[in-house]
Amino acid sequence: MAQDEQPQIYLITPPEIALDSFPDTLARVLDTHAVACVRLSLATQDEDSLSRAADALRDVTMARDVALVIERHILLVERLGLDGVHLTDGPRSVAKARKALGQDAIVGSFCGQSRHDGMAAGEASADYVSFGPIGATALGDGTQAEFELLEWWSQVIEVPVVAEGALDMALIAKFAPVTDFFGLGSEIWSQDDPAIALTGFIGAMG
Repeated sequence: MAQDEQPQIYLITPPEIALDSFPDTLARVLDTHAVACVRLSLATQDEDSLSRAADALRDVTMARDVALVIERHILLVERLGLDGVHLTDGPRSVAKARKALGQDAIVGSFCGQSRHDGMAAGEASADYVSFGPIGATALGDGTQAEFELLEWWSQVIEVPVVAEGALDMALIAKFAPVTDFFGLGSEIWSQDDPAIALTGFIGAMG
């Protein structure tokens, strides 16, 4: 990413959403800020629940020309009219997803803290690679994606990169020069007004 370009925003839904309120909340955020992509990242494995959530959010994102991808579920992308899939197993499913969905679909890959996995995902035709968590968290084993990883990636690799996980204002400011997207989820949805919270994060990019 060129140093004078500000990273774009990539929103990640909460693991559980209320269909009677969250679509309206998302709409307000999208009407307030330019957002590149929304990831439907629900904890449920219930196909009906996923389908109803996807239908509700798709109406919001399509009306605003924002891409909507679903986490993990490759087979639901075309069935639900979504723009692509976000994979959580590094490079392992990228080629399979690309073959199933075609060249026009978005295929993204979360690669944790692994440069090797990121490179392999890019070589397998991932449209973007995400690294994280960027900040300190008690989730998982606590390992963080280091600044040097994204700095190296931004200098050497052309595949767009997403920085996500436990972000705060200071980390946004630090990582803004070395990432193409910031993946924000609980950082804004846990606040009383997510749109105002996102304003703060965008301001921290400098």
